[in-house]
Amino acid sequence: MSWLQIRPFGSYHPKGSWIMPKSAFSALENSVQTFLGGAKVSLAELQKGEPIPEPENPREIIVRIEIDGVVYLFRARRKELAFTATEKSFINELLMAFEVLFAGFSAKGYAAHFRTALLTSLNDIAVARYIRSDRKGIFWPIQRMIQLLKNLSYQRYEGTPATTGFLVYRNQLEDFLASLGKARADWLDLGDDRRRITGDFFRNPLSYRFVDGYQALFVCDISMNVKGTIRTRATGPRDNIVQLSNRETISLLAKAGTGAFAVYVNKASEVEIVLDTDKLLLWRKGYWGIYDPDILREFLSGKLEKRSIEHLVWSVYALSKARHGTVILVADDKTDLDALRKGSVGGRDPLSRALVRHVRGTKIGALQRSGELSRILSSDGLTVINRKGELLDTGVIIDTSRVSELVTGGGRTTAATAASHFGSVIKVSEDGPLELFRDGRSIYRFG
Repeated sequence: MSWLQIRPFGSYHPKGSWIMPKSAFSALENSVQTFLGGAKVSLAELQKGEPIPEPENPREIIVRIEIDGVVYLFRARRKELAFTATEKSFINELLMAFEVLFAGFSAKGYAAHFRTALLTSLNDIAVARYIRSDRKGIFWPIQRMIQLLKNLSYQRYEGTPATTGFLVYRNQLEDFLASLGKARADWLDLGDDRRRITGDFFRNPLSYRFVDGYQALFVCDISMNVKGTIRTRATGPRDNIVQLSNRETISLLAKAGTGAFAVYVNKASEVEIVLDTDKLLLWRKGYWGIYDPDILREFLSGKLEKRSIEHLVWSVYALSKARHGTVILVADDKTDLDALRKGSVGGRDPLSRALVRHVRGTKIGALQRSGELSRILSSDGLTVINRKGELLDTGVIIDTSRVSELVTGGGRTTAATAASHFGSVIKVSEDGPLELFRDGRSIYRFG
């Protein structure tokens, strides 16, 4: 079937419980909506004998759960973008964690305790369950590492955010090291100094200053036993698209066994989990979110050629991580740029015009390889590309007269809303969130 099903929940909760599932669900409703990019979510009781409805389309998730003999339906809906397999799988883990926690708080007067536990812990539990993959017995070591890194994200050293990273391999260490071959990486075996990740792992600042999560990573097994460090010899600035989008990490995970993952605290003080499936889980501003490239691929499918989609997918994530705002329009074939443009950031300045002429007509893939793409996208104004992935213009000031007065937000939101009448728009805010716009409205939000 095209929709998500999980096993019925066991009747762990005693009759006469003082906490109802729908009341408990309200505590985590906002975080689930955030994780699913703004989807509408609900939990409703199903009347006895009422059939389980089929989802109307791939943009809907329906999950049947059963608590104390009562059947409930979890439902999530998005208006335009289909839910990905990763989103469905994560929701499965989250609802199963909900079952376990629900069983633990049944006494009168503890409803607030239960809602607090849900709000503060459930997504962490779901993340740990999800990334442990097939290793059903491994949970607490992963959860402990996540909590340790969340705590480290608040740490500063001489005014600089603490950063670090771990690569968790899933095959034998010897096989992983042998598979590196001639890769540009140096291995340091800790030998007798190997240790398990515990609460005092980062007591000494050298542990996160030397292994900073950029060119150096701790290497550990799924039980969080640190075996050594790996340092890449790759050169280049820390803020380039390849570095920020974890492309080198993905190449290492491909050698580390199925289910391998890497966990970082980045310099934006976020916890990033990079999966070997090329998906990312991100803890930002107190919420977990997923950066699933399949969502952007569907959004841009038929609007932009495939190779350019891949360049754009990781470029906008890099900008979000680096806190560089941008508005990008993938223009429809019949878009009239003269009707779109109200002015230019560079105005009539001849130097600005010459610089724009230099890049106009160039494929965004070529601009990414030259390092120009991130600088273009992070400049003021709208950047316009066509279906072929060619840059048509940049620094465009758009006519916003078509935007409803009901639109809330700053200048980029207004520009993105207006531009989305001419094609598909991706907006990145200066504080990180990424939004997708079409036909004058926002249809998905990450971060």
